[in-house]
Amino acid sequence: MAGRGEIPGAVRGGWERARRWGAANPWAVDIGIALLVQAAMTMPFVVPRGPELEPATWPAYGLTTLTVLPLVWRRRAPLAVLLAMLAASGLYKVALEGPGQPLPYTGLVSVYTIATLSPPWKRLATAALMMVAVPASVWLNTQSARELTFSLFVFGAAYVFGRLQDARQREHRIEAERAAARERARIAREMHDILSHAVSLMVVQAEAGPVAVRAAPERAEAAFEAISATGRDAMVQLRQMLGVLREGSESGSAPREPQPDLSGIPELIERVRASGLTVTYATEGGVRALPPATGASAYRIVQEALTNVVKHARARTAEVRLAHEEGVLRVTVTDDGRGPQAGAGGHGLVGIRERAAAHGGTAALGPGPGGRGFEVRVLLPVPSEEGVRA
Repeated sequence: MAGRGEIPGAVRGGWERARRWGAANPWAVDIGIALLVQAAMTMPFVVPRGPELEPATWPAYGLTTLTVLPLVWRRRAPLAVLLAMLAASGLYKVALEGPGQPLPYTGLVSVYTIATLSPPWKRLATAALMMVAVPASVWLNTQSARELTFSLFVFGAAYVFGRLQDARQREHRIEAERAAARERARIAREMHDILSHAVSLMVVQAEAGPVAVRAAPERAEAAFEAISATGRDAMVQLRQMLGVLREGSESGSAPREPQPDLSGIPELIERVRASGLTVTYATEGGVRALPPATGASAYRIVQEALTNVVKHARARTAEVRLAHEEGVLRVTVTDDGRGPQAGAGGHGLVGIRERAAAHGGTAALGPGPGGRGFEVRVLLPVPSEEGVRA
């Protein structure tokens, strides 16, 4: 069973590698297409022919090759390639009558390429040109309505397939741009959370330092140690993030440790306590494994909520509660400060909502119980333990 499941994955992986190689080597792809078309057009020259048919001569074969050669430049000048192909094909039909072809291979490739890569005016010019060239070619060949209908159909199909490929490529580009925008927004949130938290704690400790030096020197020493620890932690997290952004760097040049998760919350709370804020921490329900992204988001939500308490709330105490419920993690951060203030929180509160929404959860921000203080309430959906392991 496993072997059967591995084959499609291997095929998809091989196709993806081939696609990337082709995108990086367009010249090689175009040469390969030209050789493939040449092989197809060689068939009528090598199969046995009856005496009543046109002879397969070397000059005729050479002129056939001349109609294929321009395909090597099909991406760079698709309309010029089509004109060169039509001129060579007309010369083949008028001057050196030889074996015919079951399909107009070179013309189909040229029309497909123009439909995929060219601007509207070139596509319109191609359509007008083919409406003249196709009937003329049929008239020189069989003068039959059947061939005319078939030729118009296959060229129309080539054009439609080209437009579909262009739409597919544009959709992929748009999706790649959206993915890049989402990644930039995610990185901006991470950078904001790390720097805002670290700088807020360091400012609080630094402001308290001169008072502590005069009143309680031992507390001043603890404040400076807290500033140093907070700065080191921020540097470690920033290096982790910058390591993820670096592509092609040598192994070991940038640390790539895992993002923080729920296990880092006690240490986070200890750093906040060092600023003078009394913080309590409690968990409810059976603690279970979380997906790494969910754990990291829960950590950042608690971090940003506590940062806002330190920066804006003027609170004396704060409480962090994590409730592991069926299918959901409930994160609650409450303080006894001055409550909601216009302009307080800024990007941090927006980031909390965005993190919750990214996981399909919700965030409620507002006054605490009884209208006192401020409370952040976030619900994050959590899959079953089997889903996390999968």
